[in-house]
Amino acid sequence: MSDYLVKSLACDGHLRAYAIDATETIKEAQKRQDTWSAASAALGRSMIGTLLLATSSLKGDEKMTVKINGNGPVGGIVIDGNSKGTVKGYVQNPHVHLPLNDKGKIDVKGAVGTEGFLAVTKDYGLKEPFTGQVPLVSGEIAEDFTYYLAKSEQIPSSVGLSVFVNSDNTIGTAGGFMIQVMPGCPDEILDKLEHTLQTIAPISTMMQNGLKPEDILKRLFDEDELEILEKMPVSFECDCSKERFAEAMASLPKKDIDEMIEKDHGATAICHFCCDEYHFTEDELRKIEKKARES
Repeated sequence: MSDYLVKSLACDGHLRAYAIDATETIKEAQKRQDTWSAASAALGRSMIGTLLLATSSLKGDEKMTVKINGNGPVGGIVIDGNSKGTVKGYVQNPHVHLPLNDKGKIDVKGAVGTEGFLAVTKDYGLKEPFTGQVPLVSGEIAEDFTYYLAKSEQIPSSVGLSVFVNSDNTIGTAGGFMIQVMPGCPDEILDKLEHTLQTIAPISTMMQNGLKPEDILKRLFDEDELEILEKMPVSFECDCSKERFAEAMASLPKKDIDEMIEKDHGATAICHFCCDEYHFTEDELRKIEKKARES
């Protein structure tokens, strides 16, 4: 079944809870980026976190870019998401594989690093987009999204993100949840939630056992506490095109385009996000140059 996200309210509306299965989405990103295990986990967690954040806080045609820049070997991570549940992302250094950490898990913290920042830019279609930035607190990604929500958006939250990578670097499962605390939430609800979060099985274990997003929410809350609001599809989607690259090339200095024509006899542009290639012949480059002069 294709990937989807479930939005819900819990505990008489005192909590907003979201759960997601993004396995096929992260599989697609891994194949396109050719990421190795540690890079796959870092990229996948970042994409799932962006999906949860974007679908919970954006509407209409609003868009979001998440940048995670740590001092680890994967380098920068860039993710684009929107309110409609589509996402794309890339990691600067995809070929990162590290020894397992002391818990026997993929060392995401080691891959991302613990010094750096997480920045979220929301494009509301206005002149100036809004950007909130926080320092990395763990490099494990989920805690960093949690910290961003608390510090930049003043929403106490809990974010859980998981990417299970098979021994051949393919993606086994990928998913997560996000719980946001509404103002005035009673302490007893928070105490119960804290206990649940400490004792619940890992997301990867639940997903490998066949649990769906709704089932994960039912593990977090009693069924009578839960009100399912919406179920929406999520997917990897890149909106690049040859026309877009041609527009970008038109803004290059004339000497650069001339060099592509005379020296390289053409040009190839590669999309960072989906790795699709676009080839431009000498004639196409001349047309781009001509159009740039006329504009």
